[in-house]
Amino acid sequence: MGSVKVAIIGFGTVGSGVARLLLEHGERIARHVGRRVELAHVVDVDLTRPRNITLPPGVLTSDLDRVLNDPEVVAVVQLVGGIEPERTIMLRVLESGKDVITANKALLAEHGPELFDAARRLGRSIAFEAAVAGGIPIIAAMSESLAANQIESIHAILNGTSNFILTQMEEENASYAEALAEAQRRGYAEANPTMDVDGSDSAQKLAILAHLAFGARVNWREIPRTGIDTVDVADMRYARELGYAIKLLAVANLVPEGLELHVSPTLVRRGTPLAEVRGAYNAIRLVGDAVGRLFFQGLGAGQMPTASAVVADLIGTLVGRTPITFNMLKLWSDQTAARVMPRDPAQVPGRFYLRFNVADRPGVIAEIAGVLGRKSISISSVIQHETAEDATDVVPLVFMTHTASEGAMAEAMSIIDRLPSVRPPSVRMRVRD
Repeated sequence: MGSVKVAIIGFGTVGSGVARLLLEHGERIARHVGRRVELAHVVDVDLTRPRNITLPPGVLTSDLDRVLNDPEVVAVVQLVGGIEPERTIMLRVLESGKDVITANKALLAEHGPELFDAARRLGRSIAFEAAVAGGIPIIAAMSESLAANQIESIHAILNGTSNFILTQMEEENASYAEALAEAQRRGYAEANPTMDVDGSDSAQKLAILAHLAFGARVNWREIPRTGIDTVDVADMRYARELGYAIKLLAVANLVPEGLELHVSPTLVRRGTPLAEVRGAYNAIRLVGDAVGRLFFQGLGAGQMPTASAVVADLIGTLVGRTPITFNMLKLWSDQTAARVMPRDPAQVPGRFYLRFNVADRPGVIAEIAGVLGRKSISISSVIQHETAEDATDVVPLVFMTHTASEGAMAEAMSIIDRLPSVRPPSVRMRVRD
């Protein structure tokens, strides 16, 4: 049995996991590849920090050129986050004649067309299973196994940090701040969790999935998104009372008017698979025109789940599956136009959950209902609990609506928040049955 050499750039948590799989399970990987996979170089800026794996002598280096100038290295696992110098590094790796495996969804969402065109021009490939949903093999499923289908819709939980926080709020009655602190303590959330909790991370992943599924060319920043930092424990209680759980959903729906895209906290009907996804797990619900409904669930982050996806891509690259698929799919290109255009977000329909803090006096419900009615928004139900004798003069009021457009709902909320009887900010979340 012969051998083939590979390298890793970035020796953090995931990089260490990839090295562990290659070094400790070499025989298993060799059976899939047909050759022994030799880890020739591991590049990192810090050569002294402790790690949970010991590399063979001479493998760890801070010199990127050792990889670029080694003609025997055929594939490089690039596991450095961020945009620059990561973009430049990937271009240099491709130009050196090596295929790339990456988990950097931000880089692909920002510079996918440039990088993929460069790879094709150079006769190389880029594999990116680990960029979306960690260990869930969603990229392979969509690009290969579901190739006979037109994907019609995607509803997904794509950020494990946000799902953990929402689970803590629901199950432990924790405030958002308390749940975030617990996520940070367990290592699920960064010291600065903004990209996770404001919906940006999910939007980047949704942009990638939308391109795979629909040929959409959308900048992730243009995807309407709302984060979970506005969700209150009170909303968890009301959602439970109404028969729902709150999840940060990334949604793509293909309709005759175009592609509907959004990321937002959503009330999801209890008993459905998405509503039951707990903790740091991710999940994706797809509908294909031939296969029907499919549901994928698994850990969306973490050392070994992500490393599993990376090594699967590495194996696919070394045996030749990835280069064939990469060349045939012609993903992301500055030379091709989008197959579908995003729909005007204001026209996207949906049901909504609304919570207002209002003055405890007669006529308030009628005032709010009047505004909704003038915007052609029909009310499905209202919750107003009886208040105690010593309660304050401000009370919560919850509405569930029938289907209305996003634009009409936004206009109505703007008017309602200016009513003298309402104490803004109010809460608005989509509802999925």
